Amino acid sequence: MRLLKLEIKRILKTRLTLILLGLSLLFAFLMAWLPITFSYNIYQDADGKEVILKGLESIAYEKELQADIAGAVTPEKVRQALEDYQACLNKYGVEFSYDLPEGVYEQEILPYAPLLHGIREAYANPETGIAAAIIDIDPEAVDDYYRVCEGRVVSLMGQEQKNHPAAQQRAIDLYSKVEKPYLFFPGYSTNAMDYQILLTFLVVLFCTVIAAPVFTSDYQTGADDIFRCTKYGKGKFAVIKILSAFLISGTAYCLCIGIYILVSNSLWGWECTRTSMQMLYSIINLPHMNIGQLQCFIAIAGLLGILAVISFTVFLSSKITNMVVCLSTALLFCLLPAILYAVLPEHIGIWIYSILPASTAGLQTSILYAAADFAFWNIGNIAIWLPHGMIGACVVEIPLFAGLAVYSYSTHRIK
Repeated sequence: MRLLKLEIKRILKTRLTLILLGLSLLFAFLMAWLPITFSYNIYQDADGKEVILKGLESIAYEKELQADIAGAVTPEKVRQALEDYQACLNKYGVEFSYDLPEGVYEQEILPYAPLLHGIREAYANPETGIAAAIIDIDPEAVDDYYRVCEGRVVSLMGQEQKNHPAAQQRAIDLYSKVEKPYLFFPGYSTNAMDYQILLTFLVVLFCTVIAAPVFTSDYQTGADDIFRCTKYGKGKFAVIKILSAFLISGTAYCLCIGIYILVSNSLWGWECTRTSMQMLYSIINLPHMNIGQLQCFIAIAGLLGILAVISFTVFLSSKITNMVVCLSTALLFCLLPAILYAVLPEHIGIWIYSILPASTAGLQTSILYAAADFAFWNIGNIAIWLPHGMIGACVVEIPLFAGLAVYSYSTHRIK
């Protein structure tokens, strides 16, 4: 325990470490605030004067405007919203909302617009997947709104996983557990979830820089020659170094994400965390989660991801004696999931980027987008939902690379 404390103290005394940890905390507050600034609303007051609202004022206005639709998203509410929407379009003789006269959408449709989120997707053509025009949807059909959503899951998975019946059934089973009717509370934006992922990615990069020198710096300075002559200078010392990297990185991540969630939800309003995931993303998303649960899910997956990245980084550090090469390689692997996502065909890339240590905390490949998607690992008659596969990969990689790092350091030969 004493050696562990000394190692943690040694790492924390490094100027670069203090700078990076300080930046992580700063970004936690900054990332929580930035999505608020994107909120924007414009309307005309009683005197016909144009009023522009931004930030917290815009969010407050939106909450007041949509207060009547907060709560359960019942088929009756959706039907009423659809009838009002169609009546508005017919009133002005247009087929689409963007053809309405200026200011009409904000005054007549925006108060109930969230109820229509996903209705075109739910009533999409089951054969082609082409979304229906809202003006063409029969209001009477909305009485079976959630049954239609269940049917849409079946038709979509028939298209997405045509040759994999196990994946189709797995998706149906997952969606059957989603609580209905959905819940909606106005004011929240998916930008806040995106920035949680961005913060996770930045913390991963910072902690990678902190962990890369764990073994390599001793190789370069020659200090390793002395440590190996001590009683615990090999296996036990390697374990202590790895644990110190885990504790510093894990604590930094938990603190930053905790600050982010606390500040973000306080700004948007804690009631927004009760909104069903389906009301912000796809209307037929598979996870049985509200926004608060999704935040926690992403946070836990991010923690596992950062520990997997650190485990892999210390393994590289135990093998590579040059600091620049070690750090460059570690950072490359942090960026690799996004690179592979962009350059490889989806059916090949998904198998590669999703098992890399940094996949859950990546940008395009993050666990958030995997949870909002309908991708599966298909292994014979077994179908594994992609987020579960990514988390499972991290759970395996943490002890695997840590063990390899201990073995590599213990058997390292000084040239």
